[in-house]
Amino acid sequence: MNGTVFALEDDASISGLIKVALEMNGTTFEAYSNIKDFTAAIEKSQPDVALLDIMLPDGSGLDVLKTVKSRFPQVSCIMLSALSKEEDKVNGLNLGADDYIAKPFSVLELTARVNAALRRKKRTDEVTIGGLTLNCETMEVTLNGERLELNKKEYALLKYFMQHAGKVLPRDVILLEVWGYEQGETRTLDNHISRLRKMGITNLETVFGVGYRLTV
Repeated sequence: MNGTVFALEDDASISGLIKVALEMNGTTFEAYSNIKDFTAAIEKSQPDVALLDIMLPDGSGLDVLKTVKSRFPQVSCIMLSALSKEEDKVNGLNLGADDYIAKPFSVLELTARVNAALRRKKRTDEVTIGGLTLNCETMEVTLNGERLELNKKEYALLKYFMQHAGKVLPRDVILLEVWGYEQGETRTLDNHISRLRKMGITNLETVFGVGYRLTV
């Protein structure tokens, strides 16, 4: 299945086995044996799925998990560990892991779980509300099948609304989340809303005295 997987695994034989299995399945695979190299790689580009060992020579994979989920929440994280007790699995899942596979594991099972994670991510890459569809991977937006030409800020603003559809979003929160302003002139926001409406996105509702809401 198409997608990219990074593995943080210090056992070269395990990494090699996973590499063969996933690449035969059409998945791009990169392996890192220490936290430093893995961290440098994921800062440059994010995979669809990260396979994380826990006991590593330069630290704990659980700390890496917390960092990845904090900085790159869209990355699905699967723990691979010899720590196989129920409390170990529960701890990993509670810290944000999307799945937990105990060693030794079946390559067929691992491949199936990676494929399941890739399918889940593919579904979340596209958001549809009524006739409006936004593809998070290609940054393409269509309205009733017609493509809309948005600039980067218009796209970011619409994406934020679609991800919080139905909720009233205060102006200051929108400015912080989309523009990075803790406080600022709201006219910029109002102008962007006006342009989106002129494109046909008429379900952007003004909530007077508060902000805006994308109705569903």
